[in-house]
Amino acid sequence: MPDTSDQDSPISFGPFQLFASSRRLEKDGAPLHLGGRALDILIFLAERAGQVVDKRELIKRVWSDVTVDEGSLRFHITTLRKALGDAGEGSRYVINVPGRGYCLAAPLLRSPPFHRQPTPPAGPAHPLPSPLTRMIGRDEAVEQVSSELAAHRFVTIVGPGGIGKTSVAVAVAHRALETFDGQVYFVDFGALSDTSLVAGTIAAALGLTVNSDDPAPGLLTVLRSRRTLLVFDSCEHIIDELAPLAERIVQEAPGLHVLATSRESFRAEGERVHRLLPLACPPEGVGLAEVLAYPASQLFVERITESLSGFELSDEDAPLVAEICRRLDGIALAIELAAGRVNAHGIAGTASLLDSRFSLQWRGRRTAIPRHQTLSAALAWSYDLLPAAESAVLRGLSVFVGPFTLEAALAVALSQGISEIQAVEAISNLLSKSLIATVPAERLRYRLLDTTRTFVGGKLVENGEANRVERAHAEYFRDFLRDIALKFAGLQSAGGFLPYADHLPNVRAALIWSFSEKGDRTIGVDLAASSAQFFLELTLLTECYRWTRQALASLDKPAVDVRQEMTLQAAHGVSVMFTQGNTEAVRSAFTRGLQLAEELEDLHWQLWLLRGLHIYLTRIGDFHGALGTGERGEGVARKLNDPAATLNVEWMVGVAHHLIGNQREAVRFCESAMVQNSDSQRLNIGHLGYDDRIVALVALARGLWLTGRPDRAIEAARYTVREAEQLEQPLTLGISLIWTIYVFLWVGDWRNAETLIERLIDHAARHFLGPYHAVGIGQKGELLLRRGDLAAGVEHLRASQATLYATRHRIMTTVFATALAEGLAAQNHVVEALSTVDEAIAEIPDHGGSFDMPEMLRVKGDILVRSGEAAEAERFFRKSLDLSRRQSALGWELRAAISLGRVWQQCGRVGDARALLAPLVARYGEGLQTRDLIAANELLGALNR
Repeated sequence: MPDTSDQDSPISFGPFQLFASSRRLEKDGAPLHLGGRALDILIFLAERAGQVVDKRELIKRVWSDVTVDEGSLRFHITTLRKALGDAGEGSRYVINVPGRGYCLAAPLLRSPPFHRQPTPPAGPAHPLPSPLTRMIGRDEAVEQVSSELAAHRFVTIVGPGGIGKTSVAVAVAHRALETFDGQVYFVDFGALSDTSLVAGTIAAALGLTVNSDDPAPGLLTVLRSRRTLLVFDSCEHIIDELAPLAERIVQEAPGLHVLATSRESFRAEGERVHRLLPLACPPEGVGLAEVLAYPASQLFVERITESLSGFELSDEDAPLVAEICRRLDGIALAIELAAGRVNAHGIAGTASLLDSRFSLQWRGRRTAIPRHQTLSAALAWSYDLLPAAESAVLRGLSVFVGPFTLEAALAVALSQGISEIQAVEAISNLLSKSLIATVPAERLRYRLLDTTRTFVGGKLVENGEANRVERAHAEYFRDFLRDIALKFAGLQSAGGFLPYADHLPNVRAALIWSFSEKGDRTIGVDLAASSAQFFLELTLLTECYRWTRQALASLDKPAVDVRQEMTLQAAHGVSVMFTQGNTEAVRSAFTRGLQLAEELEDLHWQLWLLRGLHIYLTRIGDFHGALGTGERGEGVARKLNDPAATLNVEWMVGVAHHLIGNQREAVRFCESAMVQNSDSQRLNIGHLGYDDRIVALVALARGLWLTGRPDRAIEAARYTVREAEQLEQPLTLGISLIWTIYVFLWVGDWRNAETLIERLIDHAARHFLGPYHAVGIGQKGELLLRRGDLAAGVEHLRASQATLYATRHRIMTTVFATALAEGLAAQNHVVEALSTVDEAIAEIPDHGGSFDMPEMLRVKGDILVRSGEAAEAERFFRKSLDLSRRQSALGWELRAAISLGRVWQQCGRVGDARALLAPLVARYGEGLQTRDLIAANELLGALNR
C-alpha cells in the first residue's frame, strides 16, 4: 500500500500539526500520541473550526457504532485537552459552551500537501522498545526526567515494581532521539543473571565486538568520543556491579548521558534520583466526573474499554473504581491487572477480591516480561533479591495496618531475631529499594503498599512467624498507649491521645489478634485498658464498648488489677451510655469504678467518675441525684485544690440546679463558662466525649431565657454552638444543638430553630447517636405544631417518645409529652391530651423538682379550658404561677399569666387580668419582639380597650 502521509494536507494551530487523512498529530514536529476517540473528536472539531458542535452530534460522529452517554465524551475531551497542554483559559483550544457543545477556538492554518525528505539512518543504535500508544498521568514525569537528564547527565528513575519506570524511560528516550542524533541505546538487564556480563551486555547493545575478558576499557574508549544516551533498564539485581561502571563511564565520557530504572538508586557520584510517584487516585466522596479526572482511574477505565467494547463507567460504579485505585496505591501494573479481571468478576467483584492473596496471581498481557505478568511475580522479583535480615524485617512489617513509626517497626523487627542496628539498616535499605514508603505527616511515618503487604504477609505465614510477630505488635501498642495514659494520668489536660490518631488501624488489629483464638487474652485485657481512653478521646464509642466489654468479661478475678478494672469500668460506662442507652449497666459501671477509685484514693479518677455518673443521672431524669453527685464532687475538688476541678464541679452543680428548676442558682454557677481563661481548661474532656463548659453554657442560655433575659439568651445560645463547633467533638456539638434549639423555639424564631433541628438530625445520623436523633425528631415535631401542621407534629413526637423511652433517655420525655398533649388538644383529642400531660406530671416525684413542671401545669390548665372546666383550669394556672416564682422562671410565669389572663378576660375580670399581666411585662427590659412578649402586649392592649 502506498504511503499517503506525504499527500496529507496538515492543519496547523499553535505548535500542533494535524494530519487528518493519516490520523496523526504532531507537536513541534514530533509525534504526539493520542487515543483513537480523542483524535476523532479533534478531527471533527477541526473540520468545523470556529463553530460550536452539539454534544449529541459529536457523540453520533465519534461513537457511530455504540451507544454512550455524555460521561464518555467528557472523559475523552479531558484527555484531548491534556494532550494539547490545555492548562489555563488563555491557552485553551477546545472550549465548552454550556448547554450547547464544544468548539475548536484556535485559528487554523491549512497547508498544501508536501513531501517529506527521508531521515538518514541514526546509526547502529540498539532498537528502542516502542512507546506506549498513550501513557496516562506521566506527562509531567517525562518532562521532569528529560530536563534532569539534560542538566545532570546521570538520572535514575526509582520506584516500586509495576509503577511505570520503564514506560517513562522509554518515552524520555524517544524524545531524546533527535538531541542525540539517534545515538540512543536501550540496555535491558532484566534477564541478566550473571553479573560478570554487565559490561559485555552494554557493549553488545552498542554493537561492539567483545574480544577480551574485560570489555570495560574498550567500551570507555568508544564512549569518550561520542554523544550518546544509554538507557539502563531493570538494574536493581545487578546494581552492585553496575553502579561503579556507570559512575566511571559518566565521569570519563563527557558526551555520555545515562538514564536508568531501578527499584533502588545507584548511590553513585553525580547521580540524580527521580522517584516516580504512583498515579494520582480519586479521594473518597467524589462523583463520576471527578473520578474520571484522575490518572489512576483513567488508566483503569481505559484498560477495561480495551477488552470490553462499549464499556461506560456508571455513577454507581465510580466510587468502587476510586476505591480500587486507592487500594492498589496508584501502581500502574496493579491497576492494569485489576482492570483485566472486570470482564470476569465485574467492578464490584474485582473490588471484593482485592483482600485475597488470589489477586496477586491475576495475569496480565501475555507479551509482558515474566516478572510483570502477575503482581506476585513482580513482588517476588524484589523480595528474592533481599538479604536474609532485610527479608525478615520486611515480613515482620507486614503486620502493620496503615502507617507506623520507626520505633514500632524496630519493636516488631526485634521479635524476628534481628538486632536493633541490623533493623535500622534494613529499614533504611528497604526504603531505598522502594519496598517501604514514607507517609506525608508532621511526624515521620512509614507504610507498606497494600500489594506488598499482602505478598510478604503470606511469606510471614509460610515461615511460621505470624503469631510471634503479631504478639510483638500487640505488646508494643499496649505499652505505647499505656505510657501515654500514664503521662496524662493527672487528667488535667485534654487531647493527650489525639496526636496519635493515625495509630488507630494498628490498635484495632492488635486487639483483634489478642482476643482471637490464637491470641493472648491477658495482652488483650491490658491493651483494652490502655486503649479505652484512646477510643473515647477519638469519640469511637462503639469500639470502646466492644473492647471494654470483652476485657471485663475476660478479667482474671483472683488476680485482678484494681486500676486496670477501674479504667475499664469507667470507659465501659461512658460507651454503654452513649451507644446502648441509659441502662442499669451504666450506673453499675460508674458505681463500681468509683468504688475502685476510692480504694486507690485517686481523687482525679473519683472526680472523673462522678462527672460520668452526673451525666447518667441527668439523662434518666434524676435531677436531684445529679445535684447530690455534683455536691459530692465539691468535696473532692476541695481536696484537689485545683481551679479547673473547682470550675468543672461548679458547672455540674449549676446544670443540676437548672434541670431541677432553681434558675437563679443555675445562672450564678454557670455564668463563669462565658469567660475563657487558663483556669477553665477542660478536665480531660475528650475522655468523657463532651465538654463540661459547653454543657454549662447551654444551661446558662436556657436559664437566661427563663429568668427573663431573652436577648442575652439568644446571644449565649449562638455563642455556645460556635464554641462547640471549634472543639470538633460529636457529642459536644450534639448537646449544644439539642439544648440551644429550645431558646429559639421559646422566643418564636422558627427559621433558626428549623436550621438547628435539621442539623441535629443529620449530625446524629452521621455519628450514630441514636437518642440524639430521636430528640431531633421530637423537636421537629414540636416545631411543626407551632407552625400549625398538627398531624405531622403529633406523628414526629410519638416516634421520638417511643425511642427515648426504649433507651431510658428520660431527660426530654416530659418536655415532648407536654408538646404532644398540646398537639392532641389542638386536634380536639382532649381526653388523650389530659392523660398524656398527667402521665408527664406524674413522672416528677415531688411535683416540683423539674425545670419544665410550671409549663406542664400551664398546658394542663389550657387543656382543661378546652374541656370547659374553667375553675379547675384556673387552679392549675395558679399552681404554675406559684412554682414559676419559686423557680425564678419569669419566662414560665409570663406564659401562665397570659393563659390565666385570657380566662379572666372571657369571664369579665378585665382588671384582675391587667393587674396580673402588666407588672410581669414591665419586668422585661429586652426581648420585646419575642413571641410571648408580643402575645402579652396584644392581650394587654385588648384588656385596655
